[in-house]
Amino acid sequence: MKPTDLRGILKYVPQFRDKTFILSVDGAIVTDENFPNLLLDVAVLRSLNIRVVLVHGISAQLRALAEEQGVPASDLDGSGVTDAATLRLALLAANRLTHEILEGLSANDLRAAATNAIVAHPMGIRQGVDHLFTGRVERVDVELLETLLSHDIIPVIPPLGFDGDGRTYRVNSDSVALAVAQALRAVKLMFITTSQGLYWRGQLIRQMMVGELETLLEKSSTDFAPESLSKAHHAAAACRSGVQRVHIINGREDEGLLAEVFSNEGIGTLIYADEYQQIRPARKKDVRAILALTRQAVQSDELVKRTRADIERSLADFYIFEIDQNPVACVALHPWPECGKGELACLYVNPSHENQGIGRKLIQFIESKARELGLSELFALSTQAFTYFQSKAGFAEGSPEDLPPARREKYEQSGRRSKVLIKKLR
Repeated sequence: MKPTDLRGILKYVPQFRDKTFILSVDGAIVTDENFPNLLLDVAVLRSLNIRVVLVHGISAQLRALAEEQGVPASDLDGSGVTDAATLRLALLAANRLTHEILEGLSANDLRAAATNAIVAHPMGIRQGVDHLFTGRVERVDVELLETLLSHDIIPVIPPLGFDGDGRTYRVNSDSVALAVAQALRAVKLMFITTSQGLYWRGQLIRQMMVGELETLLEKSSTDFAPESLSKAHHAAAACRSGVQRVHIINGREDEGLLAEVFSNEGIGTLIYADEYQQIRPARKKDVRAILALTRQAVQSDELVKRTRADIERSLADFYIFEIDQNPVACVALHPWPECGKGELACLYVNPSHENQGIGRKLIQFIESKARELGLSELFALSTQAFTYFQSKAGFAEGSPEDLPPARREKYEQSGRRSKVLIKKLR
């Protein structure tokens, strides 16, 4: 999706208006040449009345400072031991990076403020090891953040926490972002990294329910790419605590943030807490979507032409496959109960969502519906996709004699000479 496609963006606006997004940006992204473009994307979010909180990491800067000053840093990601020398470098890195972010936001005419909204306590001694100045988030100053957001000010939060005595602790930025997302009841937590998303056994995870992710983490966490593991754990925790969607994307891709937020396919990994995908009965307002979805297939003679009136007459037979409330595929089941047969018709998946198993899910759904209606056989007519029905869905080639008499008459009148495909239902 082109972010310049205004219609593509506007359909999401009612869903996201006045909602809170937490953007957790790795330190390496803040100093990347694409960061100014990322801030332009943030400006677009703000123009649409989406509330934004920006959390940032410092691992890349901490590593560079340690090498530059010849100081052996004891902890780079905020989860190990932080000694006094490392804490000094962390403060220097955090201050520099926060300032760069504030400069960039100002250049885009966005008001922002660095905050001390993270109240932290020492991580303490774990398995006999004193973690010194490494902290854990105790609570988030929600009142402070809400006050800033209510005045259109973007809170910028470094990976540092403060206790009641004014002591500073180094805190893992992923855990900060998680705590802020929980406290503000954010609808999205977006980890903006140098990776395309979460990798498991070398494969990029595009979309996954939180339960599936938790199973992978429990049974084979070592199969995640090392740089993905922290994001995976925090994504699962976020979804379980009420954050609806967690995204992990590559911050080096131009216009990547908008493409992830304002398109169904996205560019990275999406972990979701509820039924992100669903098949539902078509409603009257879906008629336009069905016509738009199938237009290309009709033009290529893959599907028979249906008018708006045709679809409206048999609307009860149609089903929509939607992703985040946006139709991406459709199918119909036309029952012939007197013959114990049903026609699987108008199966179409938007090209942007091909090869994701959606077609097979729709066929399985129609098979279940047909069984519920007491039908014993499904048939489908196809001019171009018949090999898919045979190899992927278990249909066998039949003949026009297998069709209900009224449907056979219509078939012969059409002159399309579609292949007749049959599947017995057990």
